This record gives sequence, structure tokens and C-alpha cells, in this order.
Amino acid sequence: VQLVESGGGSVQAGRPLTLSCAFSGKPYETFCMAWFRQVPGKGREAVAGFDNTGLTSYTGSVKGRFIITKDNTQNTLNLQMNSLKPEDTAMYYCAADNELQCCSGDYCLELEYHSWGAGTQVTVSS
Repeated sequence: VQLVESGGGSVQAGRPLTLSCAFSGKPYETFCMAWFRQVPGKGREAVAGFDNTGLTSYTGSVKGRFIITKDNTQNTLNLQMNSLKPEDTAMYYCAADNELQCCSGDYCLELEYHSWGAGTQVTVSS
């Protein structure tokens, strides 16, 4: 599976931004998808996940602000980020795996994903 992120950029705090991940490959390869982020010197953090049943999971710091959606006709995984904060600044990555119902119990936020995109930078200024 190939994953290509887009939509990153520089925005002021409080503004919205939407990331998109274009994916290709066999359908089962993207049963489980997620957005991660990483800042220099820190480990990769799971942000939001979406599984084959439509179940979603979010890490606590983005709940109520971010919305993850998947469009299987356009083959995109999107992350709508609202009310952005400076601490949301990071490189954002799209990930995919063939795990079924992976967001049950928020497992999609813990899964070791097989496929990764190259990332897109998001910078939020105060």
C-alpha cells in the first residue's frame, strides 16, 4: 500500500487545517488506518484511528477538536483539525494495516502499523 500525505502548513492558533492521506493498494491493506504525529526528539504519538467498521479513536489531547474520516470512493483518509494549538505542531504521518475492527478498545492507537507515509508538517503559531 502507498500512502501520501498532504495539507500541512503553517497556521495561527485557533485556526483549522485539514490533512489528507491518499492511499492505494488492496482494500484489506487499509482496514485499519490512523494519523500519528512526531516532534523532534520525541517518539511518534497516535492521534486518531479509523477502522473497517467506521469506529474511530482519538488521543485525549485532540478529542473534541480533531475529526478523522475515510472516503473509500476517493481513497483518502482525512484529519480535520479545529482549534489548533501550538502544541499540535508536529510532523503528521498516515499509517495503515490489515487489522480488522482495530479501533475496538482504542487498539488502533497502539497497533504497530505495517505501512507509513512520508509525513506532512504542521506548524501552529501563537
